[in-house]
Parts: sequence; C-alpha cells; structure tokens
Amino acid sequence: MRLCNFIVRDAITPALAASAPPAPPGGHRDPSAVRSVKEQVIREMVGSLHAAGHFRASDVDEIVRAVLRREELGTTGIGRHIAIPHSRHPAADRLIGTLALSRDGLPFDSLDGEPVYVFILLVSPQDRPGDHLRALEAVVRTMRNDDFVRQLRGCQTREEIWALLESAAPGW
Repeated sequence: MRLCNFIVRDAITPALAASAPPAPPGGHRDPSAVRSVKEQVIREMVGSLHAAGHFRASDVDEIVRAVLRREELGTTGIGRHIAIPHSRHPAADRLIGTLALSRDGLPFDSLDGEPVYVFILLVSPQDRPGDHLRALEAVVRTMRNDDFVRQLRGCQTREEIWALLESAAPGW
C-alpha cells in the first residue's frame, strides 16, 4: 500500500496554521497547552478533509473528538518528528487520510519528546480494521526513510508533496 492510495490530494496542508505558545523556562510544557495544540492540529486536518468533500460539516466535531479520544489512549507522536493521529469513524465510507506539515514543529507528546513537523491523519470505517492497520504500517514504513522525510519537510506546496508521495515506492 502506498500513501497516495489513501491520502486525499486536495486535503494536503503544506503549512499548518496551528501554533504553540513558547515553551516555558526549563522546556516542560503544560499538558493542557499540548492538548490544545493536538486539538488545533487534528481540527485543521479533519477540516481539510471536509473542505475536500469527504465529511459533512455535521460530522467534523465528532470525528475530531474520536481522534482525540484515541490520542488519550496513547500518543500518536511516534518520534523522529512524526505523528499519525487516527481513528475509525462511521462517517468514513473508506480509508482516507491527509498529510500536513508544521514549519516550526509542534509539541505532540511524542515518544522521543521532540516537536512534530510531519502529521498524517487517518480516518477509516469502523468495519474495516484491516485497511486501517495496513495504512498505519505503510505510513510507519515510509516515514522510516530519513531521506524521504527530509524531502517531505522541504516541500512548500501541495503539488510538491503530492509529487513526492507519487514517486515514493511502497514502504520506500
């Protein structure tokens, strides 16, 4: 499975609007500030899928809540500046996702404590757990390639990101 099989081209966000307050002295952020950043990022990404015609406006808040509930079970900030927020939801008729970049990096409770620059959001139907797991595996395998991630972070436009996704071999 390739990322371009489920990433919605028109929902890609090359520069997230979400932002974080400056880190306090000592570098430890208030957990509520990190939760706020997570919600901003997830809401912006789900909103981009809605704007691309994949969810009704009435579903957006519930999808955001579902992804945040999943986030409460354990962070999806997998380390190496990457996060994969995800959930299954009845509003999804098939596996879809989007990709967003943060130019300055955002706190996301990553396993390695580092800021996140690359976000991949996945939403899949509740009755298709296999698709969901295969997509997560494809994202993790692709994001293990440091050269790919470096190129991705250097992209400035949706078109550049899409071209890179299309050129990437499965699991790069």
